[in-house]
Amino acid sequence: MANAGLSKSLILKGLQCRKALWLAKNPPAFELPPKPDLEARFRAGTEVGILAQQLFPGGVEVPYEGLSFAEQLARTKQLVASGAEVIYEASFSFSAVFVKVDILVRDGDAWQIHEVKMGTSVKDVNLDDVAVQHYVLNGCGLSVSRSFLVHINNQYVRQGPIDVDQLFTGEDITPLVLARLQGMPEVVQELRATLCEAAEPCIDIGPHCTDPYECDYIPYCWQHIPADSIFDLRGRGGDKFALYNQGIVRLEDAPLEQLNGAQRFQAEATVERKNITDREAVREFLDSLWYPLCHLDFETFDTPIPPFDGVRPYQKIPFQYSLHIQQEAGAEPEHFEYLAPPNIDPRRELAERLLAAIPTNACVLTYNQAFEKGVLRELAKLFPDLAEAIEARVTNVRDLMLPFKKRHVYRWPMRGSYSIKEVLPALVPELSYAELEVADGMAAMQAYRDMCALEPGEELERLRAAMLEYCQLDTLAMVRILVNLEEIIKDK
Repeated sequence: MANAGLSKSLILKGLQCRKALWLAKNPPAFELPPKPDLEARFRAGTEVGILAQQLFPGGVEVPYEGLSFAEQLARTKQLVASGAEVIYEASFSFSAVFVKVDILVRDGDAWQIHEVKMGTSVKDVNLDDVAVQHYVLNGCGLSVSRSFLVHINNQYVRQGPIDVDQLFTGEDITPLVLARLQGMPEVVQELRATLCEAAEPCIDIGPHCTDPYECDYIPYCWQHIPADSIFDLRGRGGDKFALYNQGIVRLEDAPLEQLNGAQRFQAEATVERKNITDREAVREFLDSLWYPLCHLDFETFDTPIPPFDGVRPYQKIPFQYSLHIQQEAGAEPEHFEYLAPPNIDPRRELAERLLAAIPTNACVLTYNQAFEKGVLRELAKLFPDLAEAIEARVTNVRDLMLPFKKRHVYRWPMRGSYSIKEVLPALVPELSYAELEVADGMAAMQAYRDMCALEPGEELERLRAAMLEYCQLDTLAMVRILVNLEEIIKDK
């Protein structure tokens, strides 16, 4: 493999971790878990890249699909020679390094690189990305005059057709790229040498496993880390990798004096299998609630390209809610739900149906009130005629997370978390998300995106049923957790 082939993505992987690069070419005999959101991110990135081409209209694309690498290279060479002003997905190879340039713009006798990203700012890894492209183009005899990072402007608000000049911001990163370009030949040589190694590089786990991206091989490289390890500690406090490098891995061996208060609490509770209950604090919390009591949960999605008028990039759009309403203490809850049809702006219908279901004087119980309040207030801003009614419900919002966040109730299996996904199995083990097809908010967001790509039929209905089942469990979980809290304060 003296001239082992590299690509831009492989070089970036190798810059993060040489072991990850080697594993990409030499997959381990280890079953890595699926990453269903990866394809979705790729699709979204492709959509953003295609839209950004409108910044430089009239260009010619060198497609990836349907052409071999050799054909892509030949097509690009022909376009450069024929005087093309703008080339989309231009393909180049130098020293067995293959790159595709999102948008290549002729600039006199030189060329401008415009790299398109879904993010909202320039990151260090973007500079490495463009430096690789600059290196290869120079090697192919092309002069690069300037380099730009084209990213999303998250202050843009859509009104009518997408205005690409407002949606995107192009930042000139030429000096920063040139600084990285100096060392690129040595980087390529080092990474190619890594690919030629017969044995897997001996590189231990570290902060690089998630910086700048979460590595695909974490399950493989971290398999020696036991349950209840120092890496289960929540929040910032003791330096976990510093402890690891001292040979401290198990939570029971963690030096408590090096942890912050919350981490020390978690470590002691986990090691000693200790549960905490402050009955008076729980009673005070329950006394702050009243009936009718509405258990509310929203699901939202966001996209880099605003799908509707009045929406910013990555603004959270509610598309689903579940609502369990108890008219009085101990009453069987009545369930209400809403899931938007695909490819419509759901906000008006969702808001109207929610207001019709929640009595004005009801207590609205959420789990993490900041999220639900944020959704409701965005709806109030969008629909002034509904604002007063929505704000009345916002005023009545209470947060079921509070007694767990304040550790008035703590069970050691929560492992330092007050997420409902940890609280529910600790308090109500007979309820579980484990067997659900859609089992968390990210999965629900992806499922809704999948719904929007499906034609009407059996698959769409199956996915819709899975999403309704998940969201219903979120509010049923709140009902059952509340019952558990009420049991706590009863006299023994």
